Amino acid sequence: MEISYERKIDLKLILSIIATGLMSFTGVVVETAMNVTFPTLMEQFNVGTSTVQWVTTGYLLVLAIIIPASSFLKKRFMTKHLFLFANIMFIIGTVLAATAPSFSLLLIGRILQGIGTGIALPLMYNIVLEQTPLNKLGLMMGIATLIIAVAPAAGPSLGGFIVYSFNWRMIFIVLLPILVLSFFIGLFSIRQVRPTEKVTFDWFEYVFLAIGFTCFIFAVSFAGIMGWGSFQVIGLFVLSIISLVVFYRHSKKNDAPIINLHVLQYKSFSFSVVALMLIQFICLGLGFLIPNYAQIVSGKNALVAGCILLPGCILGAILTPISGRLLDKFGAKKPILIGITFITISTLFYSIFALNMTILLFVLFYILFGIGQSFSTGNVMTNGLKQLPEKMNLDGNAVFNTIQQLAGAIGTSVVSTIVSTAQVKLPDDLAAATMLGSRNAFILLLILAFIAFFCLLRVLCYISSKKI
Repeated sequence: MEISYERKIDLKLILSIIATGLMSFTGVVVETAMNVTFPTLMEQFNVGTSTVQWVTTGYLLVLAIIIPASSFLKKRFMTKHLFLFANIMFIIGTVLAATAPSFSLLLIGRILQGIGTGIALPLMYNIVLEQTPLNKLGLMMGIATLIIAVAPAAGPSLGGFIVYSFNWRMIFIVLLPILVLSFFIGLFSIRQVRPTEKVTFDWFEYVFLAIGFTCFIFAVSFAGIMGWGSFQVIGLFVLSIISLVVFYRHSKKNDAPIINLHVLQYKSFSFSVVALMLIQFICLGLGFLIPNYAQIVSGKNALVAGCILLPGCILGAILTPISGRLLDKFGAKKPILIGITFITISTLFYSIFALNMTILLFVLFYILFGIGQSFSTGNVMTNGLKQLPEKMNLDGNAVFNTIQQLAGAIGTSVVSTIVSTAQVKLPDDLAAATMLGSRNAFILLLILAFIAFFCLLRVLCYISSKKI
């Protein structure tokens, strides 16, 4: 089947991005909204910090497992069919989570949502990469990222308002009309611009990748309960490393690997991947730390805790397409440097003031982070993909999206483990323990911001040297 398509921005492209973007939006909204509900869920289901964080970590882990298959799925199946399947899975998961009588069923609902988002998120970026004129790629990637960037602004404030005014189940119920709207927009707008291929799927490779990711996340999560030196935690880390090594060695010999690791041979792309991974780690880490600090340490209600992130997320969402346009006009250097500088300054302030935080300081520092994220995330991804041959864009997109979700899962799990460890050491003073644990986590995020800064300097220096 031959399909002829001229790259252009038309109504169907816009509606396709909106349809897939709405699904991705609901995924991020519920992910960040649930962070605000953790104290409530801990009380209702009688679970601790290290357990309740699996509402987010489990969801992100499923994304990290599903997204590596996105390149295969996009080549093998019709784009519209993938979208409709993802949407239906998300709706089923949402209904189950909304009605869950136990924590385990809530977690199953979140896993089904993760399957839906894991398909929809890379699908949105693949549609942009396939159909957008190359001279408008930064702008359209910025618009696609804007849809995702708005979600962290809506998530915590929506979650806080709903928990304060109703109950946490309403968070899922209000998403259903958005998902239905997304379903019908996608049904009539998503088109096929490339023929499908009868590519094979290497289950051996995929299973070892999934085992590696899963064991790593479980090891980090259990460390907060059993200790980093426990036999179980060390055993999980070892099993994770062995599984990932098997995956790596097998994929290098495979002519059609699940994730084409040949993209990592391009140094500027590889450093971009590491930087984006660290930025996502920081983002999800802050998303966990700030609402919980506000409620447990500062004694604020869920509504106030949820609204702390709102100004920074809104400003970041507004700036995201503008920063993409700057990349199209002036290149990657300035917007990316502005972004990572603001992120580093933000994490520095959180580290310095961690033991004396007020709501105002949380808001101000997160505004700095929101500016940094808007100038960095989409542009790092766009610039990184530009360093690859066009035929590798699907593979590069799969790597970026996989790493982002894995980093988010690790970020949430690691910072919750750090806080949980402090709470175990000071069981009689939950507020003081949470404050100390948060301080330690903020310091870790600062270190990661410096590493991301270094990686992006390497990327920009490499690009400059190629132009000379």
